[in-house]
This record gives sequence, structure tokens and C-alpha cells, in this order.
Amino acid sequence: MGVPKKRTSISKKRIRKNIWKRKGYWAALKAFSLGKCLSTGNSKSFCVGQKNSTTNAKGFFVRQRNK
Repeated sequence: MGVPKKRTSISKKRIRKNIWKRKGYWAALKAFSLGKCLSTGNSKSFCVGQKNSTTNAKGFFVRQRNK
């Protein structure tokens, strides 16, 4: 079982914590950028289908009406 032999120094702990925070920051920034591109319609690498406004289906198990 992996048990630490010595106490981790405060500076090393702070460095590791900042690296972990930085990864989250970049992931959030990329997600925000992608959402912004999709909302404005300027996305070049991500395809989004248009919603069909005639269907008002809500939920998972909704049957389509025959017209």
C-alpha cells in the first residue's frame, strides 16, 4: 500500500496544487470558447444540427405524431 514516508514540503504542495488549478482553468477556458463559437455560429470545427421547431417533444419516451 502506498504510504508517504516523509512529509511533503509546503512549497512542493503549493506547486502541485497550482498545476492542478491551471489544468482546470484551461479546460474551462476552452469550454467557454467552444460555447461562445456555437452560440454565435462561427464554429469551423464543430457541427451542430438545427432544432426542428415543429416538434414539441419533451422527455425520453415521446412518440412522434403522424400527420
